[in-house]
Amino acid sequence: MHTRLAHAVAVLVTFTLVFCAGFARAAGADRRDVSIASQGLRMAAWYYVPAGLKGGEKRPAIVMAHGFSAPKEALLQNFADRFAAAGFVVVVFDYRFLGASEGEPRGQIFPAEQIEDYRNAITWAQAQKEVDPARIGVWGTSYSGAHVLHLGAFDRRVKAVVSQVMLVDGPANAARLNRADALPGVVGFLAGDRVQRYTTGTINYLPVVGPEGSPSALPTPESNAFFTNVVAKNAPRWENRVSLESMEKFLEYTPGANIHRISPTPLLMVVADDDRLTPTDLAVQAYARALEPKKLVMFRGGHFDAYQEPALNTTAGAAVEWFKQWLKP
Repeated sequence: MHTRLAHAVAVLVTFTLVFCAGFARAAGADRRDVSIASQGLRMAAWYYVPAGLKGGEKRPAIVMAHGFSAPKEALLQNFADRFAAAGFVVVVFDYRFLGASEGEPRGQIFPAEQIEDYRNAITWAQAQKEVDPARIGVWGTSYSGAHVLHLGAFDRRVKAVVSQVMLVDGPANAARLNRADALPGVVGFLAGDRVQRYTTGTINYLPVVGPEGSPSALPTPESNAFFTNVVAKNAPRWENRVSLESMEKFLEYTPGANIHRISPTPLLMVVADDDRLTPTDLAVQAYARALEPKKLVMFRGGHFDAYQEPALNTTAGAAVEWFKQWLKP
């Protein structure tokens, strides 16, 4: 009897989860595959139009992309579906050189280029008939959480910022992820790669993740587990490689340096209380330098817990409420 009851409950729970997920998508938005031009290349994107729009009605839009090397299929729908269900138009894109977007060499991750991709996605969004061009929000996570800090500071088209488990200081972050005695070797290795690129044009690569102790861009066990078990399975276009030149750009990237310039644009920072990849204390220190209006939301867990339940209820929920407060769908 207990076995049958347990089986029945399991079936009911499974059905409920599947039904609710489908209902949320159907009730929340029409999602279309689109392409967005950026610097002469096409970026693959999802375009969500919320249900219930009347003829000629324009809604605020949220523009968003993933973190370091990850394509949009790696759980960004968990956030975009909620934003669309709350009444926002949503644009979710893959940067050039990554995912389903155009661009060679593959695996090129330069902050300045990715910020330009965000800006072009914002321009594209503003031109859509469903969008109020004066009400644009940006959402980012991890590396894109860094990018939206920069955008908030310098692109005044942006009217609200949500930055989640964000990088704030590339050099400081690298010092946390590498032994102090190993960093000079890393810098020397990158200098040698620059000479080779200059003399031969060769593009060298580093794995994004790998087993503990092996060279990789994101050298934490949590990173390897997330990319192996989530990203690779949900985003078949993901490639486990990043150009070495991208790592050079990472070591020069300090988006938190201008965090005080985001004001008067409203800033929400969503931070894990045990983040080993983009350390919690660095994010909290950056938040202290930001000016009002601002809000800090902490959730229990590590860097990659942000994308799924139980933390998702906090991370996505806080973002929805922030955008509703400042963009008013």
